[in-house]
Amino acid sequence: MGAALDRLLGWLDLGGIAVFAASGALVASRKRLDPVGFVLVAAITGFGGGTVRDLLLGRTPVFWLAAPELVGLCAAVGLAGYFAAHLIESRFRALLWADAAGLALYAVVGAEIALAAGADPWAAVLLGTVTATFGGILRDVVCQELPLILRREIYATAAAAGAAGFVALRLGLPALPREAAFAAGIALGFAIRGAAIRHGWSLPPYRARAGRDYPDAR
Repeated sequence: MGAALDRLLGWLDLGGIAVFAASGALVASRKRLDPVGFVLVAAITGFGGGTVRDLLLGRTPVFWLAAPELVGLCAAVGLAGYFAAHLIESRFRALLWADAAGLALYAVVGAEIALAAGADPWAAVLLGTVTATFGGILRDVVCQELPLILRREIYATAAAAGAAGFVALRLGLPALPREAAFAAGIALGFAIRGAAIRHGWSLPPYRARAGRDYPDAR
């Protein structure tokens, strides 16, 4: 069963990178970049979170340097986006749902990699969240967009919940099998992020106190 899950995760890993790269290509289309820009933004989005995770864990070389096929995948997705992004009627909506799927998957994958590297449970949850969100952060910074993680809709919270659910189920008493913990963590992260997209859920923002004047910082 473990070998079957590893094979499935291998395919899901490719799918997750492709989904993140596609979300990068969709942002590149909104910014009207050239083909090189599409490939670069797709790669940043596909690899960014995992790269930061590996560097924090001291895992070198980072994962994609030992897998040239992943670089080729991001390049192919970026170029496909350059030629086909206009076929998607609502590119921003498609971006949100594509990003939600990748977010849920990589929160759990990142948490498991961190646990396997010897990280404490709380650090595994944090690194799962980093894996899921930092590619999108780097994408939005490079493209001069307000990062999804800073918008009012729940984003990083969904990734953290998925990662925490996986870690809790794997290390709990009794611990669930790896397959069940994976499925539950991914489902939890996607459900929270999907509900936030659909219903506009958000955490309460800070509100200025009465009688205080906060100048607009620009």
